[in-house]
Amino acid sequence: MRINTCILLSLILIGSAIPTSGLAQENDHGVAYEWIEAQLKGIRVDFARPPIHARNLHHVSLAMYDAWAAYDEVAEPILLGHTLGGYTAEFDGIPENILPLLDIPEARKTAVSYAAYRVLTHRYSNSPGVVTSQARFDSLLTALGYEPSFTSNNYLFGSPAALGNYIAEQVIAYGLQDGSNEAFDYTNTYYEPLNDQLVVDDPGNPTVTDPNRWQPLAINGFVDQSGQVLESAPPFQSPEWGWVQPFALDDDQMALYERDGELWPTWLDPGEPVYIGGDQPAAVDSMYKHHFAMVSVWQSHHDPFNGVMIDASPASIGNAPELPTDYLDYGDFYNYFEGGDAGVGHSVNPVTGMPYEEQVVPLGDYARILSEFWADGPDSETPPGHWFSILNEVMEHPAFTRDWMGEGDELDPLEYEVKAYATLGGAVHDAAIAAWSVKGYYDCTRPISAIRYMADQGQSSDPNLPSYSPNGIPLFPGYIELVDDTDELAGDLGENIGKIKLFTWQGPNYIDTYEDEDGLAIPIDTAGNIAGVDWVLAENWWPYQRPSFVTPPFAGFVSGHSTFSRAAAEVLTAITGDPYFPGGMGEFHCPQDDFLVFEVGPSVDVTLQWATYRDASDQCSLSRIFGGIHPVQDDIPGRLMGVTCGVQAMEFANSYFDGTINSTCGIGPYGGCLGDLNGDDIQTVDDILFMLANFGHVGPHPADLDLDDLVGTTDLLILLGVFGCTCP
Repeated sequence: MRINTCILLSLILIGSAIPTSGLAQENDHGVAYEWIEAQLKGIRVDFARPPIHARNLHHVSLAMYDAWAAYDEVAEPILLGHTLGGYTAEFDGIPENILPLLDIPEARKTAVSYAAYRVLTHRYSNSPGVVTSQARFDSLLTALGYEPSFTSNNYLFGSPAALGNYIAEQVIAYGLQDGSNEAFDYTNTYYEPLNDQLVVDDPGNPTVTDPNRWQPLAINGFVDQSGQVLESAPPFQSPEWGWVQPFALDDDQMALYERDGELWPTWLDPGEPVYIGGDQPAAVDSMYKHHFAMVSVWQSHHDPFNGVMIDASPASIGNAPELPTDYLDYGDFYNYFEGGDAGVGHSVNPVTGMPYEEQVVPLGDYARILSEFWADGPDSETPPGHWFSILNEVMEHPAFTRDWMGEGDELDPLEYEVKAYATLGGAVHDAAIAAWSVKGYYDCTRPISAIRYMADQGQSSDPNLPSYSPNGIPLFPGYIELVDDTDELAGDLGENIGKIKLFTWQGPNYIDTYEDEDGLAIPIDTAGNIAGVDWVLAENWWPYQRPSFVTPPFAGFVSGHSTFSRAAAEVLTAITGDPYFPGGMGEFHCPQDDFLVFEVGPSVDVTLQWATYRDASDQCSLSRIFGGIHPVQDDIPGRLMGVTCGVQAMEFANSYFDGTINSTCGIGPYGGCLGDLNGDDIQTVDDILFMLANFGHVGPHPADLDLDDLVGTTDLLILLGVFGCTCP
């Protein structure tokens, strides 16, 4: 906290209204929870733009935390009184002689509410659901006993409401120059797709130029995953997001690459995906073909009536092995033909001490539910919002306790919430920047483009069989085969003989539908109304998605869901001090014939269950393969990036919470601790003596802190300016 110690001649408390409704106080949570719930509802009626919503969640959470921290003697605000990304948020502090006159808990609630309200009002002003969202924001502020018409930002007279307004102004101004291009509705400034559009209703993929690069889709009446209708498929979503200012990512974790004459900031670069064709090793070429073929194989499990049953409880699901770091090890991590991963489940619930009860259900129901539940959350709040929703559910659990990171006394609800949201918001924001920077630079293809392209080329398994091509799809008996003259798919004139056929989900054209008022095809609500699984021509392959959506409008590598989910799981594990959900299990119930949207189902009641947060994250990652959206090469690198984002966000957020952020050294120009010139991991007088001994040195040197090839006065001033800080 920064306290202004100047003496005021007069004291006027303005806009410090006391809540009269007790809305938040009636429940065992604070106002921050109420505002995040309002934001999640706002996301559900906005366009489905995951990186933008991650940024909005981060900034709203930041604003609420700063409003809370401004009244704290230890915690340090994140933006208020600091410079982030070149923007300085001036803060004169809460006048010291005003503090004794304030009811600090009420002041915090007021400041938090106005800060959240103003940022939300600004960020959702251009949403297609603005009328609904703004009415909700207004209603909540009013219900809490505050006036939307109070707009003063003069907090120097002690008004918590004015402080909230001021914080919101600073967050909004910061956001207008953070690299997101918010002022122009986040539009792309230089990205252009290499490939022409794929017309998904036509067979094959005749328009692709480079099968390794992303391909836009031609869809009339595109409907995003929040239900917003567009005239056509949108352009690549946020390929230049690497320019956005992160939360906890370090500058040395960003590489600046050149492609197509443009620069691409790429964070946590996982290295190249696997490609097809060209001069790369045969093993890499083969992995491309096998990875994408596996997506179709996994969609062969979307039949709930084929008799294949699994135990979907934590007794058999979850507890996956360590993530592989080499593509060559992926075969041991995934079950190529059966679906799922090598997780062995958990022997007992550590809370009850009892084994988890089995839940035997059709694999066809389980796989389809995963594909839809994790697509963007059960209410389409996009992946970052979905994890905020999960956090809120966790905090509502009767067994949940608010001891930060599982240690010490319980915090009051508002303190826990603002810290939890600030941490999670920072993590998913960094996950968005990392994942979308990689998507933008590598510009990698999606399964619908790759599978149809390979099928057009033929088969790559046997040069002695018909339709051989080194760029063809691999053959697997029972899953991927050639059409012969005895096949029902051969065609009346045999025109399909020699083509590739897939045993997989048949696609949306096999579902009985009706047209709603928006012209959308809605499945007729009849039990058993599903597309089912059978042999189809590969040129007509569809992912398990709506025909008005098909595939997200951005590159595949890396998976945003994997990155978001693993980052969030790391945060929830850390802030709760427990890898397990409260009570040892999290659940989501999917009633028979009343959950699926793409088709009718499930055929029986199914309850998604997870023992740990990482189990839930892993399930989310697998869902994108079952849903036809990602191959495995997109998944694991995203999970590994998510681990980094989550862990770093937790450490960085804690340095604000405990006030040590200003005493922690930065990273030096040659790596290591800033100011530790002799490499002993600590700042001492020896480092000053080291600099003085090399004073005047020309050329690169550990004591050249400003990188001007001269150890001089500026370097000494930098060293003295940070002297005494703690090496991380």
